[in-house]
Formats: sequence, structure tokens, C-alpha cells
Amino acid sequence: MLDDPGVDALVRQWTAERSHDADAVEAHRIASEWMADAPVAAPGIPGQRARAGASRWSQVESTDPRYLVAMRKRLPGVPEELLSAAAGWWQMVGGVAEAEEWWDAGMSPLDQRALDYRAAGLAPSDLRRRLGPLTVLEHLRRGSAPAWCVARLQRQRRDGAA
Repeated sequence: MLDDPGVDALVRQWTAERSHDADAVEAHRIASEWMADAPVAAPGIPGQRARAGASRWSQVESTDPRYLVAMRKRLPGVPEELLSAAAGWWQMVGGVAEAEEWWDAGMSPLDQRALDYRAAGLAPSDLRRRLGPLTVLEHLRRGSAPAWCVARLQRQRRDGAA
């Protein structure tokens, strides 16, 4: 897997700042005490009324544990809340297998730009394709717009140069 050094450096910086910042430690302690005193409401979604007649609540988890397991394998030292936030975004758009394809293609699990690339129409297999002397991933990392890359790939396919 190709790593994005910018994302990895950001994660290391974020972790270092959070572990040594006395204000953050104190804020976390206060928030934890406050949350411990607050009543806990179980998350849920309304049940299907057509079958049940009355509304029911079904338990849901905020983050699918399969995503967290997959992310922990790739990023063992990253704080749980950062993994949970990233996994939450990935589980909204696709399965664990698709997220792992992006990761194997060179996108860090914490790099949310992959979601933008996906929305623009790029697939993980497109990142290795060449547009001139650079791959699509190299173009994206240098700041090219995902839409530009998609248009160039479509032109290659149309012209038969792919």
C-alpha cells in the first residue's frame, strides 16, 4: 500500500498534540465526568410500522465494528475517536471491501479525499492508470481536480488509448 506522507504526518502531529496538551487532558476529564452524569439514551431508528403496527426502536451502533477492525489493522497507533470518525464516513458510502480497495490503491483510511474522488467518478483501479507521465494518483496528489482526471480517463477510453 502506498502511504500518503501528508496524512500520516497529520495523524502523528494530532496524536502528539493531544497526548501532551494539559488543557486538552483537563477538558477531556471534565467532559468525561459530565457525560458520566448525563442520562444515556440508546440510539435507534424507527421500526417498520407496516409490519409492527406501533413504532418500535431498533438498536444501531454508531460505527460498524468491521470498519474499525479493518482500520486498526492498517493504523494501529491512531486514537479510537479518529478511527471511528473516519469509519463512519466510509460506512455511509460503501462496504469494507470497497474501502480496502481504496486503501490498497494508495489512499490512507483517514484521507477523506478518497470519498471526493469516488463521488467524482473515480474507482480505485483508476488511481494506477497513467495520464501522460504521471498516474492519476500522482496527479491528484499534485492538486489536479478529480473531475479533470475523470475527463482525461474518459477521453483515453473513447480514443482507445487506454
